[in-house]
Amino acid sequence: MRRVPGRVSLTVVTDHPAPRRWQDLPRRQPLQWARGRSFSWAAPLLLLAGITAVDLNTTERFRIISWIVLVPGIAAAICGVRATAVFAVLAVLDYAVVDSLWPHKYQAGLPDFILVTFAGLLAVLACAVRAGSERRLLHMRDIAETTRRTVLRPLPPGWAGLDHAEVYLAADTVARVGGDFYDIQPGPHGTRVLVGDVQGKGLGAVEAAAALLGTFREAGYHEKDLATVAGRLETRMLRHRGHTVALGRDDGDRFATAVLLGFAPGVPDAVEMVNFGHEPPLAVGPAGVRALPQGDGLPLGMAELATGSGLPPTRTVPLAADETLLVTTDGVTEARNADGEFYALREEAARAGTSDPALLVAYLRDGVLRHSRGRLSDDTTIFAIRRTAEP
Repeated sequence: MRRVPGRVSLTVVTDHPAPRRWQDLPRRQPLQWARGRSFSWAAPLLLLAGITAVDLNTTERFRIISWIVLVPGIAAAICGVRATAVFAVLAVLDYAVVDSLWPHKYQAGLPDFILVTFAGLLAVLACAVRAGSERRLLHMRDIAETTRRTVLRPLPPGWAGLDHAEVYLAADTVARVGGDFYDIQPGPHGTRVLVGDVQGKGLGAVEAAAALLGTFREAGYHEKDLATVAGRLETRMLRHRGHTVALGRDDGDRFATAVLLGFAPGVPDAVEMVNFGHEPPLAVGPAGVRALPQGDGLPLGMAELATGSGLPPTRTVPLAADETLLVTTDGVTEARNADGEFYALREEAARAGTSDPALLVAYLRDGVLRHSRGRLSDDTTIFAIRRTAEP
């Protein structure tokens, strides 16, 4: 088995403890932190002491005490409001004391004193604005994190008898959530899996993904036939689109590609699949990598353009016990390197040398990030599952 390269921090894997969502990783402490304590005061304090020492130990031709205006400015950038206010006061007092130690004809005088005082006040004001902006940013991150966990709920290890691992990398690192979606839903008729990608970006794509996942979680549990689940998803996409259009939004042509899988109880060597215009899943095993049948159906929301019922057919595909199903979104297959070459997913999956979901996902995740130099142009999802036991 080939060794998997070291993991990077920008990851989202929810099943195994090794690769995890980059959003779930502890936030890296700033450089001015050590052992849980803040040392942000050290830089402005050293600057204050350094300017004072140089001014006192040089001749009258090199008076730099006025440079002390830099102290509250540095504090405003890396300290809190209180600390910045303290340094502003210290700068004024230090200036007054040091300047008075020189003969009167060499003193910087009142103009520079006013400069230091005014700079201290501005630094405190700037620090207060910065702190308020940081609080608002953290609040927005908390809202985005709550939204992400609502749409892409955490999946327990071994959920519904499936060994799974999944990576989600949002192209929008601020919003941290996009139009990619996935879920596993156990039920009395077997375990159903849904992986997909909503066309477009922004909150509209997130809303559509949430609507589809909500329907999948209900229909996937209650409905006996996978084709009925597929029909419910198509209806939900049309209803959601009609609702957004009624609100006056330009979402009338939004659609979603998706792969719907069904693991029926008592059928360990096959999987049901409905492909809504999505990239076909790959089966990765000791014998190599093979692609499942190409999706010949239209995306969700476009069934009215097809003949007949408009829904893609439900296929039963052989799947060995040692094979892992790999489903990705186009953020993987459309990742480009510096030469404009696409990421070779099938070749890289074979090169990984493993069918373990966690190792396979970690290998491909690192490969996509290296290939694209960490610049993702679209939301990226890598989802791997294999049956471990009857649910």
